[in-house]
Amino acid sequence: MSPDPVAVEEVVAEQVADLCVAAPAEGEKPKKEKKPKPQKEKKEKPAQGGGKELKKETQLGLSTKKADDFSKWYSELVVASELISYYDVSGCYILRPWAFSMWEVVQRWFDDNIKKLGVQNAYFPMFITEDVLNTEKDHVEGFAPEVAWVTRAGNSEMDKPIAIRPTSETVMYPYYAQWIRSHRDLPLRLNQWTNVVRWEFKYPTPFIRSREFLWQEGHTAFATQAEADTEVRQILDFYAGVYQELLAVPVTQGQKSDKEKFAGALYTTTVEAFIPDNGRGVQGATSHCLGQNFSKMFGIEFETEDHGKSHAWQNSWGLTTRSLGVMIMTHGDDKGLVLPPRVAPKQVVIIPIPKSSSAPEQVAAMFEQVVIIPILKSSSAPEQVAAMFEQVKAFKASLESSSVRVETDYRTNYTPGWKYNHWELRGVPIRMELGPKDMDNKTVVLARRDTGAKEFVPWDQVATRVPELLEQIQADMLAKAKARYDACVETVTTWDAFMAALNNKHMALAPWADEEEVEEDVKKRSATADAMGAKTLCIPFEQPPLPEGAVCFASGKPAKNWALWGRSY
Repeated sequence: MSPDPVAVEEVVAEQVADLCVAAPAEGEKPKKEKKPKPQKEKKEKPAQGGGKELKKETQLGLSTKKADDFSKWYSELVVASELISYYDVSGCYILRPWAFSMWEVVQRWFDDNIKKLGVQNAYFPMFITEDVLNTEKDHVEGFAPEVAWVTRAGNSEMDKPIAIRPTSETVMYPYYAQWIRSHRDLPLRLNQWTNVVRWEFKYPTPFIRSREFLWQEGHTAFATQAEADTEVRQILDFYAGVYQELLAVPVTQGQKSDKEKFAGALYTTTVEAFIPDNGRGVQGATSHCLGQNFSKMFGIEFETEDHGKSHAWQNSWGLTTRSLGVMIMTHGDDKGLVLPPRVAPKQVVIIPIPKSSSAPEQVAAMFEQVVIIPILKSSSAPEQVAAMFEQVKAFKASLESSSVRVETDYRTNYTPGWKYNHWELRGVPIRMELGPKDMDNKTVVLARRDTGAKEFVPWDQVATRVPELLEQIQADMLAKAKARYDACVETVTTWDAFMAALNNKHMALAPWADEEEVEEDVKKRSATADAMGAKTLCIPFEQPPLPEGAVCFASGKPAKNWALWGRSY
């Protein structure tokens, strides 16, 4: 069917919102989230027969530059690029199809990998009774400020409040205790794709920090610690793969400090990302070894091969839609999204630019099943337009047979410049242009979203060149992001050098005494009037040699390891 120009205008009208979400200063009361206010737009009328070029165009693009106001740029971008819409409940967001399709790519990749390990998917209810939630004291205390409670049903007060899961250990483990009786029942490896609610936070940021978010959470049980330790690192490698192989975002793998580890865990491993533009670290995903703490609390006990009794060794691990926010922040520019090809909903958009005297409805009728963008400029024979569209159809079929995700757009009421801006805002990795001269020369123009570089490609090479270029873009985006990430890590050994690194919006790799009291002191001392205090992001697995006699940069005590520090979300 021919696209409805009015519907197009309505979609565009939702895009641009002037939204600024600013972090409060240390100790300042959190501010209520502001709802978006759509900006006024100049609307254009649909093109009429005769092919006259439109003079007025809907205003696309961003009004804020990334370098000028990062928070406002990000808030504007996620709406303008049709990733989210704001919801009536503060801190909750609607994930629109362009965003959700990227999450589906992450889901498929991760799900396929964990199933190779023998993990199975399941689903557990979202409600938790108060007595079960209170079973594990340290765990509950860690999540207490974030737990949302249901206290009323209709007009009646409930006898006992019911918690909405902030995580599912206490939901699942009473049933693990029922299912695990013998060593033959192990390992038990379950995962669920679901949502959780965590109500307390300083300020809402789409994808990065929200009250409800999507994630996967794996919960596994083993007979031995060695098996549990092995899985912790296997899952962490998968998380690093999501960021680096799919999202083209570099991360550091490491272990959390005791202060920062998951409440109730034996130890927590993490992949840590970093946003150079605002100098903030982001916890990308975590894989926890819970030890036997939860199995003792919930009575998850099994008969061993020698007929003794033992408590199970458990892990839990989770990856959230925060990963999409990290990707957007890392790669986005002043034109909009810049999407890595492997996660982009559409990897190529084909934009034919014919010259035709045909009316828009006649052009649209040629390809009711294909979305193409003919821009009617001047007079030429309808058969030439048809030939161009046939060629577009052939390109689309050829590329899709190679598993390339292709978009073709044949709206007749927008100029080429408008359409270029539209797809740049949405971050499509490659734009393929096909005009009358390209038809004569049997070539197409391929334009890269990440660099803007263009190249002319003969028709018979399109099917091979496009997949090659997509892989090159993926590799180039990761290399560029990795170079920026590495440039933001400063090795320091003194307090003054540590503060200088933070003030440069960098991370600091510093020798540390690995004591919780020192970390608390660093957070307080490093806070300024304009910025929050720093904390350990992780203790990297890849450790530089620690010189003999090295001392902690903050306390002067003997250093035990190198820790990566920074301000963070």
